[in-house]
Amino acid sequence: MPQFLNATDAGFEASFTALLGAKREDSPDVDAVVADIIADVRARGDAAVIELTERFDRLTLTPETLRFSPAEIEALVAQVPEAERAALELAAGRIRAYHARQMPQDESWVDESGATLGWRWSPVSAAGLYVPGGLASYPSSVLMNAIPAKVAGVERLAIVVPTPDGKANPLVLLAAQLAGVDEIYRIGGAQAVAALAYGTESIAPVDKITGPGNAFVAAAKRRVFGKVGIDMIAGPSEILVIADADNDPDWIALDMLSQAEHDESAQALLITDCPKLAKAVQASIEKHLQTLERRAIAGKSWEDFGAIIMVPDMAKACELSNRIAPEHLELCVADPDELAKSITHAGAIFLGAWTPEAIGDYVGGPNHVLPTARSARFSSGLSVMDFVKRTTLAKMTPEALGKIGPAAETLAKSESLEAHGLSVRARLDRLNGQ
Repeated sequence: MPQFLNATDAGFEASFTALLGAKREDSPDVDAVVADIIADVRARGDAAVIELTERFDRLTLTPETLRFSPAEIEALVAQVPEAERAALELAAGRIRAYHARQMPQDESWVDESGATLGWRWSPVSAAGLYVPGGLASYPSSVLMNAIPAKVAGVERLAIVVPTPDGKANPLVLLAAQLAGVDEIYRIGGAQAVAALAYGTESIAPVDKITGPGNAFVAAAKRRVFGKVGIDMIAGPSEILVIADADNDPDWIALDMLSQAEHDESAQALLITDCPKLAKAVQASIEKHLQTLERRAIAGKSWEDFGAIIMVPDMAKACELSNRIAPEHLELCVADPDELAKSITHAGAIFLGAWTPEAIGDYVGGPNHVLPTARSARFSSGLSVMDFVKRTTLAKMTPEALGKIGPAAETLAKSESLEAHGLSVRARLDRLNGQ
């Protein structure tokens, strides 16, 4: 049964702490298997990737067919119905416009000593995007991962997408085309992550890997981190709705189910100060679970991890929300902008009853790749910033070195790093005519 908690009950704190600590991730012990796959790909390159693809995806490839050809892409893209093409184009345009505003600016200034200081931003040279295949094949995720990379200026962008039994999703390929992806490989799993990280004869290595995947993909991303950058290790989806009395319970129920239908381990939570709304939302969820296409998945999620929490006021709602640090937070209240000022930890905030989280998954503009499992306490969603890095700049004039150099020399001596101090002293002596 989903949990029903009341913040005024004596045992609430223990129950709420247990809710926060509930383990939702399906984490089978796959690390040893993934380690062997990565080692195999590093040692045998294309041959290992081809063998593993045949084993797991029932698809026979050659080095020449690992990558979709331009003709294949065009043929598949041509199958996309006009309405879906138009929707993807709208989404791509909005996502691109939003992320363009995230581009950071270079800075340079002269400080009081006369030194020139600053920084500059530059994109990673190559990025690889993992795109799930099969049932979990989401063209929206292609846009959300690829567009920020291209806005950032990434020169080479490759995606890997498994095509079990050779069946490709035309929408995924269209999304890649709209986003400006340069290379598309029909491979998946830990072997695809290894190929992106270390390279093979046919796949050049990248500098950063982003995108969601199953437990094997997540374990592979953990293992290759350090060789390449990664975005995050995303867990099951989650949504928290904070709602007052003046709401349509069906709207809230559907918003909660929109995340519950992702995964049996997803989590949908409601915090409200209105007992009548709480009961109505519960009833609406149960009603919709009778007909929802993915009711088996959504029902399991709601049954195992769902919760409705009663609070005395919205101040308490915000306090609990900040402890939850949800991936998605809907503020369905009279003044969502004001309430949002009290929210410090959330992956994405959706303001008002007319802003369903599903808009954010597709066409809102902000990225839908967001921190889960309370990691919004210390991390952010995917953005242009994930594909650029900052290089600091410093330029000393003789006068500037004369002013601040002695302090550097003193600190070097305090750390017993003689050559550090001498490298500064040699210049100071020249400056002083010695």
